[in-house]
Amino acid sequence: MRIAVVAGPDPGHAFPAIALCLRLQAAGDEPVLFTGSRWLDQARAAGISVRKLKGLAPRPTDDDTDAGARIHERAAHIATENLPELSAMLPDLIISDVLTAGGGLAAERLGLPWVELSPHPLYLPSKALPPIGSGLAPGEGVRGRMRDGVLRTMTARAVRNGLRQRSAARESIGLPAEDPGPTARLVATLPALELDRPDWPADTHVVGPLLWEPTDAVFPRPPGTAALVMVAPSTAHTGVTDMAEVVLSGLAGLGVRAAISTLDAPPADLPEWATAGLGRQDELLTHAAVVVGGGGHGLLAKSLSAGVPVVTVPGGGDQWELANRAVRQGSSVLVRPLTPEAVGAAVRQVLDDPAFAEAARRAAAGLAQVADPVQICHDAAKR
Repeated sequence: MRIAVVAGPDPGHAFPAIALCLRLQAAGDEPVLFTGSRWLDQARAAGISVRKLKGLAPRPTDDDTDAGARIHERAAHIATENLPELSAMLPDLIISDVLTAGGGLAAERLGLPWVELSPHPLYLPSKALPPIGSGLAPGEGVRGRMRDGVLRTMTARAVRNGLRQRSAARESIGLPAEDPGPTARLVATLPALELDRPDWPADTHVVGPLLWEPTDAVFPRPPGTAALVMVAPSTAHTGVTDMAEVVLSGLAGLGVRAAISTLDAPPADLPEWATAGLGRQDELLTHAAVVVGGGGHGLLAKSLSAGVPVVTVPGGGDQWELANRAVRQGSSVLVRPLTPEAVGAAVRQVLDDPAFAEAARRAAAGLAQVADPVQICHDAAKR
């Protein structure tokens, strides 16, 4: 099958799209990745056909302070800008990242089935859960359910406004106001990070994390045999700033080694027990005793898939939600605000208590329960 895969350039969204392309290609399909220019060369080097996704740059009329407008109005623009090239490749199916919704709108305009890719847990509102982003566990008992109901009421206006923006964006490019939704959804997370809900949408499947490494280089580890702490600052613009420097300060004197994995320039003047740079995180995780990261889904899912516990230092976006889910699952300690003392104590706690590593291994074992994303895509294309 010819399959167009549409995703923005943020690593948390581009990397899962690349991983899915490789899975599809291995199954005999012909995926074409539409994404930002940042990862085109790396994806091409991995053997994937690529196209530059048009329409990503903000327009003078865009209000990027309004999340709904940023997602929906930009999606309509992206759909229009990329429609000729998507049409010309004659795809059987379009896969669209949940934040790059223009791929789904383009599929509707072409009369094609499409699959939504969520590279994190399902974030649709539920009648039985607290609002996504609160970090709260579902309420228990009468008071807990009342609390969740009040919180849902408080956020209902924002949800309705987002739906109106979605409808207006659809109508602006000639689609009906009512959104029929995708043919299927791929929820690329671990079962351990997902929540039970009575209104789980039909044709929505947990498929496990879609992980891809942007380099083949093996990460240089510090010499010695002390416990290795992998430090991975968030790649999201909402992540905590100066995280690597503060974490290094907190690790000093703990008798550990540190490996700072970063896509950007590493910190200068590293102590002798630390290394920094770009290397394969999956290989590095086979040596790590604990990970210190921003709580973004990519790193959290990768760490737990390897059975390695995490100290999360959440920033904005969905990092607070994910960090709290990992804490409740038992595989993580949450640090906020970030101080050297707090992060050092959290790392010591995880290293000294084997329950954290045991919980991480339980999370990894849940991968045996996930569905096959390739088969779901094939089934969707037949509808």
